[in-house]
Amino acid sequence: MNNSKNIPEESNKLTKSGIRYIIAMFILLIIQAIILFTCAGHFYLPRAWFFIGITFIYYLISTIILYKANPELINQRGDIKTDAKLWDQFLMRAHNIMLIFVMPAIIGLDIGRFQWSNLSIYYAVPGFIFYIISTILINWAMIVNPHFEATVRIQKDRNHKVITTGPYKIVRHPGYLSGILWSIAVPLILGSTFGLIPGGIAIVLLIIRTFLEDKTLQSELTGYSKYVKSVKYRLFPGVW
Repeated sequence: MNNSKNIPEESNKLTKSGIRYIIAMFILLIIQAIILFTCAGHFYLPRAWFFIGITFIYYLISTIILYKANPELINQRGDIKTDAKLWDQFLMRAHNIMLIFVMPAIIGLDIGRFQWSNLSIYYAVPGFIFYIISTILINWAMIVNPHFEATVRIQKDRNHKVITTGPYKIVRHPGYLSGILWSIAVPLILGSTFGLIPGGIAIVLLIIRTFLEDKTLQSELTGYSKYVKSVKYRLFPGVW
């Protein structure tokens, strides 16, 4: 999402919603691992263990960095917003279902139980490149953007304004670009061609979400139309 730094001074300590957000993040990783190994039918999946371990470490580091740089955002992302756009609630849930439940299930069936495909370890190299770019991009966006919430809404309660720094100088929705890269990275790292199917569906949902959010911000957020003229691309520099 796109937004601004000038918000009222708020607590630098985690609230219950912030703690809930952190706990949920790690629980969801465990759920994905359980689904993957259950569908695979065995635990001997070295690339899967490596990916889960790296992601666990990344979550720890990311949480620490965000807590140091923008602790209030953690609290906000763990808080349930009643004024989020209805279409976004649907798209967000559909996207999360694809990545959290469907993708690990299909990848587990693919690389474990049925071995429909077997991408060599060389595919993990571009996968990790996408993974690294994705993690850098989303953390950079969250550090500079105190309004990077999980759902789309005009945050009148938090003095919602336009952000033009950091990755927002390059594209208007760097968080969604990060999600697209992540959706490609995971199947490549784990070695599953069929994992790209739910990944592709998740990407389509993110593109639709980007279009609708950008349209909402242009019509409802003061200053965003001017920002659009200076940063022309929503997701892909030089393309769209």
